[in-house]
Amino acid sequence: MRFRTLPIFLVFLAMGFGDLGGTLASLAKSEFQLSNSAAALIPFVGFIPFGLLSVAVGVYQDKRGKKRVLMTGLLVALAGLLSGSFGLDSFGRLLFAMLLLGTGAAILQVAGNPIMRDVSEEGKYSRNLSFGQFVKAIGSLSGPLIPVIARHFGVSWKVILPIYASVLAVTVLAVVPMKVREREAERMAATLGSCLSLLRHGFVSVMVAAIFLYVGAEVCLSANIPTFLHDRYGIVVSGVGLLGTGLFFVALTIGRLCGGIVLNWMPPRRFFLVTCGVSILGLAGLFMPSGYVAAASFFLAGVGFANIFPLVFSLAVESMPDRANELSGLMVTAIVGGAFLPPLMGFVADHSSVQISFLVPMAAILFITGTAVANRNQVLQSRQ
Repeated sequence: MRFRTLPIFLVFLAMGFGDLGGTLASLAKSEFQLSNSAAALIPFVGFIPFGLLSVAVGVYQDKRGKKRVLMTGLLVALAGLLSGSFGLDSFGRLLFAMLLLGTGAAILQVAGNPIMRDVSEEGKYSRNLSFGQFVKAIGSLSGPLIPVIARHFGVSWKVILPIYASVLAVTVLAVVPMKVREREAERMAATLGSCLSLLRHGFVSVMVAAIFLYVGAEVCLSANIPTFLHDRYGIVVSGVGLLGTGLFFVALTIGRLCGGIVLNWMPPRRFFLVTCGVSILGLAGLFMPSGYVAAASFFLAGVGFANIFPLVFSLAVESMPDRANELSGLMVTAIVGGAFLPPLMGFVADHSSVQISFLVPMAAILFITGTAVANRNQVLQSRQ
């Protein structure tokens, strides 16, 4: 069973490549002499497919199977990377490549998260999903790190696209022979209506909102670390590197590895509360009058944020396992929150200060913490 999860972990690595938009926005801005608004289109086109396609992909997946959808996502993402690997000579071509990569990543999220349940041992879904998110974080971390390494060797940052394409090709070869015994549901096939009807369940709507707010909060933090350190403490850092976006992604990577270990002995709902508490402490530290404390707080917040997505996702799916495909579509759609909360944070920063704008991700995490408390209380009441 353990070997059956290996190709899926490669898929999660490929999912992480979809977070390349933030890194490319910084690099392409100087390469193509873009304005801030134009550069912001790069992550925007990467996130939009999550909002437009995920529910429809979840419905299709319910009819045709997760492996077929998984292969489709890999091939679409590979097509995007290949289109940018051969002569990335214009901003328009970069946007097209990012659109296809984002589309592939959205499809992979819909299929990859629930298919992990099909290849996991009983009771190990939350743990494996956290490990999967750890592997995804490695993919995300490679985004800011590869250009730094490439620069050291005098190579263009554009080498990241053929490197990613090579990894995607290997993943396709690993998934093709994989046999997945999908857990069939004893009910009618999903439709768009049945998928959206899940939102009538208070638990589902709250969990979808939690994903929306979490992803938005994550993008808010990762994108604004350099701006915060410069505006508040006069620390000038590159947006790409270990003290820029890389700081947060390193924390996510470490946190997800630790989460996969901790979930071997701690129940998911209890760990959900712990990770929310760590996130709040990290965000609160940003309001302390010290640059060193602020940098450490970004790292602590990243460790706390690390396991929120897999915990929310797995708890939702485990509550309605027969609706896994529809739930996956809804929850992956909520990833579009990454396109909406950052502009709200920017609005607050423009009308107050960069520091005050971090109350936006703080409010999102407080809502998610309330969700964690409600989940925990629900379990305690059911045992009485």
